[in-house]
Amino acid sequence: MSVLDVIARRVSCRAYRPDPIPQGDIERLLDAARLAPSACNKQPWRLAVAREAATRARIVREGFLPGLRMDWALDAPVHVVLGIERALATHRLAVLFSGVDYPWLDIGIAGEHLVLAAEELGIGSCWIGWIAPRPLARLIGWPRAVRPVAVITLGYPRDPGAASPPAGRRKALAEIVRWL
Repeated sequence: MSVLDVIARRVSCRAYRPDPIPQGDIERLLDAARLAPSACNKQPWRLAVAREAATRARIVREGFLPGLRMDWALDAPVHVVLGIERALATHRLAVLFSGVDYPWLDIGIAGEHLVLAAEELGIGSCWIGWIAPRPLARLIGWPRAVRPVAVITLGYPRDPGAASPPAGRRKALAEIVRWL
């Protein structure tokens, strides 16, 4: 499958089978995130992997913000928490000059590498940004310098056919591109 085919097929999965994901496949996904480019090659991402049901339940109960029920996340056999460890020069000072918050770009690239690699392996994923960073960091045991920014749920889709992207849900190029 080509990279463009993987990109075109990937959608958020919110219904998982309970089947475990082999350790080697999880490591491949984490390695895909590790290989992402980053500003000044600082590689600010930190990853925490939860496979135990009790830990995943705590992430959902304590690490997600209230208001949106996301009980479906309990069925995902793996949760990957993405965090940012900020470096002074590229992450705190550079934003003062450029207005660009580079760690968010970096973590976005790393997370996207992970979910695209998952899609290639037939593993469903959902990127969740509705999190409570401080409680999640305490749960994981990360130091204050590392801030959780998202949780990616992983698992085999309950109904692989339902994971096909609906036609017409993406804007046309003419709506988003300006040729100069």
